[in-house]
Formats: sequence, C-alpha cells, structure tokens
Amino acid sequence: MDTRTATAELGWTAIPPSGWEEVSGYDENLNTIRTYQVCNVFEPNQNNWLLTTFINRRGAHRIYTEMRFTVRDCSSLPNVPGSCKETFNLYYYETDSVIVTKNSAFWTEAPYLKVDTIAADESFSQVDFGGRLMKVNTEVRSFGPLNRKGFYLAFQDYGACMSLLSVRVFFKKCPSVVQNFAIFPETMTGAESTSLVIARGTCIPNAEEVDVPIKLYCNGDGEWMVPIGRCTCKAGYEPENYVACKGKMMICCCLMAIALSTKELIGNP
Repeated sequence: MDTRTATAELGWTAIPPSGWEEVSGYDENLNTIRTYQVCNVFEPNQNNWLLTTFINRRGAHRIYTEMRFTVRDCSSLPNVPGSCKETFNLYYYETDSVIVTKNSAFWTEAPYLKVDTIAADESFSQVDFGGRLMKVNTEVRSFGPLNRKGFYLAFQDYGACMSLLSVRVFFKKCPSVVQNFAIFPETMTGAESTSLVIARGTCIPNAEEVDVPIKLYCNGDGEWMVPIGRCTCKAGYEPENYVACKGKMMICCCLMAIALSTKELIGNP
C-alpha cells in the first residue's frame, strides 16, 4: 500500500466521525494528495481511531510502515489545555479475512498490538503554516512476525493537531541472484530485523556442486551475505563471467568458423 500519490478517496474507517477527517490537500511539492487530519485539541479526553483497509501481507513475515505527517506545535495554540499532544500511536491487527468495520464492535473488541508511539521531530506554528512552509516528518516502524493472511493498521489520536500526509507499507526481500555458479531464488527476509534466512542454491546448467551444500543467508535489510560452498563448471566446460558454463568444444568450433570465414573473405577479391 502506498498513498503518496493517491488522489481518489481512500475510504478508511474513522471512529468517532468527529475525529479523523479525509480531505484533499497538498504535499510539500504542491502535488494534490488525499490526507487524514484531526485537530480536536481544545477538547480533553480525545480517543480518535483511524483504520486502514485490509492489507495482504503477500507472504512477508515482517512489515515496514513509512508515515509522513505534520504536527501543530501545542505552544503556538492560544488557550489550549494541557491535554494537547504532539504524538500519536500506531497499532496493527492481524487477521485471515476482511472484517466489516462499519457499525461493528470491531473497534472495542479487536486485540490490537501496539507498534510504537510516534513523535514529531518538527512541528509547525501558525506563522510557518501561513507562510506555506511545511515541516514534514517521516518515520518508519516495523513489526512482526506475521502469520495470518493480512492485517489492518490503526492510528490513534489522543489530542494532537496533525495531518497524516501519506502511509507506505512494504516488506524487504533478497533478489534472485547468480553467485559462485549457483542460482539463489528470491527470498523474503525473516520475522525479526536481525534474522538470517538460509537460501539453498542450485547449480547453473553444466555446473556441479563441490565442497558442502551451497547456500547464502538473507539478512534483515534484504542483502545476501555469508556464502557457503560453491559450484564449479563440469569437465569439458569453461566459466564465463562467473555466471555461466560453456562447452570448450563449442567455443573452439566457433573460433574455427570465424577463422575460416575470415580467410575466405581475405582470399576473395
């Protein structure tokens, strides 16, 4: 999911209706975007929830969420009570099916898991806002392990004046690669950011495994590391750029054909 360039209605669920509001706005580059905003800072005991649509995890075990948002500086608001906040909470709820959230008890019964309290590095005042100077915060959080088909994200406001500009949800993986004359498949990272996932390699055509079973480890950043074992070209084949094994006879035949062709061209008028 990526709402950074969304211009159509997102259709997330807001409870209560007087809390989060979906509006059309502009990002820092004056591109039209859909955002959610809330600013009930003059009323105490705020508890406003915003729930995304169902997000399929697509086999990922750990999910990353990038949030871009702006927050109003509480000290710049006149006569604001002490309940004004410059933070919000991020939660998730894992499930195997899409849940009808409208007019349901989902909000009070779902066992949400808290990811973190998200704080703004920079907040804006009325002067900043009037001058069209947007102080956009970007925060990334991750959570896992995930085992169900998908999940919902939930954002809880408890007294901030803020705009949630965009939300990007993604996972990391190690791409398919050919190394040491072996092919390693695309591999999802593990459930923890420090996890190492073993990927078993398959020798490329005309190569065979030597030493120990060949494998690579996929780390939490989606990078391959710690190669173990190797494949080598079979007898009668030669390596080509460490990614292919070509027959020596074929190479010789090709060279001979080129040589004969060259002689024929030179010999003709």
